[in-house]
Amino acid sequence: MFPTDIFGITLAVTAALVWGSADFTGGMATRRHNQYLVLVLSAFSGLVMLAAAALVWREPFPGWMGILWSVLAGFGGIVGISSLYKGLSIGESAVVAPTSAVIGASLPVAFGILTQGLPQTARLIGFGLAFIGIWIVSQSSENRGAESRKGFLLGCLAGLGFAGFFIFISNVGGESVFTPLIIARIIVVIGGLFLIRFNSPGVLRKGFNWISILAGVMDAAGNVFFLLAKQFTRLDMAVVISSLYPAATVILAGIILKEKISVKQWLGVLVCLAAIILVTIG
Repeated sequence: MFPTDIFGITLAVTAALVWGSADFTGGMATRRHNQYLVLVLSAFSGLVMLAAAALVWREPFPGWMGILWSVLAGFGGIVGISSLYKGLSIGESAVVAPTSAVIGASLPVAFGILTQGLPQTARLIGFGLAFIGIWIVSQSSENRGAESRKGFLLGCLAGLGFAGFFIFISNVGGESVFTPLIIARIIVVIGGLFLIRFNSPGVLRKGFNWISILAGVMDAAGNVFFLLAKQFTRLDMAVVISSLYPAATVILAGIILKEKISVKQWLGVLVCLAAIILVTIG
């Protein structure tokens, strides 16, 4: 029988791949459209997918405390996704994605250690390698001055939002997968509409952006894989492994957008893979 812990790690790796693809797609959409419009459209498309899944599986909504944690996770999602998409749209994926991942993983890992204790030594080393690998991937071969600094700051803000999302959604409890994410997505949609109303009210007349829809579906799928991973392994392990998504984002940016990927960044990808192996066998 497939070991439960290995199954959780496999789900976390899947979440990383799907999230990395979603972030690349969302960044592409934000190059052409308002970041808050992309946020709303992607969140709404993900909401529709999650609602359909919840109906098929007949999953009940969590209790009042679970709803509260889901709402707080939604606010974290607003900050994280909008900041990340904006940062990716300025062509700094090799800075924004890894920075957001390091910060977004560090705080939940600290929370997991406080609540669940230290993991085994090999996995601790794997955690360290994961952070090192993510940071190496973020090292761009080009010095773009102000744009790099702006990308770094947006990455920091996105990381704080994602850290909040991870911690809050992990507190929902029970075996609910889709309904907590539905609640969080509703908050993201409402918050995005609020931001559009006060920042760019005219963008709603521009209609749908199908790239945003695709980004939302993939992001929602990544969330589902993460919540499933959390049920089969420790929170800190699920967060660290799923936070390796920048490797996928940077590789896609290099292949499709022809953003230059240095030898150092490829080395970072290999370090991330070594981290996955250590965490798996630890």
